[in-house]
Amino acid sequence: MRKQIIQQGTPGITAADYQDWLELEHLVQVELTSEDAGHPIESALIMNTGSGWRAQQAGKQTIRLLFDTPRRISRIQLLFQEDERERTQEFVLRWSPDGGASCREIVRQQYNFSPPGMSRELEDYVVDLDGLTMLELTIIPDISGGETRASLAQLRIA
Repeated sequence: MRKQIIQQGTPGITAADYQDWLELEHLVQVELTSEDAGHPIESALIMNTGSGWRAQQAGKQTIRLLFDTPRRISRIQLLFQEDERERTQEFVLRWSPDGGASCREIVRQQYNFSPPGMSRELEDYVVDLDGLTMLELTIIPDISGGETRASLAQLRIA
């Protein structure tokens, strides 16, 4: 019989998923346009470490993961959470095999948050990205403008 102790309660991740996610804190340098000190990027990248990342100021934000060595990536999972305001958000996910000199779009998507009913968006992409050196996420938190700050509950890569 094989046993494994698993952690419970992380939204968007099943027990079987724990073994596949990369430990990004050891593999990447992070560049970002803004960060609220109470919600650092580590909270979105490292499992079970907080409430996720949030921007310090409103408007479009970018999170860029620069990998120390080229990687082959097969899965990307994003979790967005909005409990306060109704809005339409857009995000773009891009990757690069050459540190950002050239970028290729993976997905561009818009969706509506309508708390309390529609307050969570989980995106799970199966990809085949060989030689990835940079992954970039750009978030427009409210396409109609306003003072909404971008946030990201979690980002997982396998």
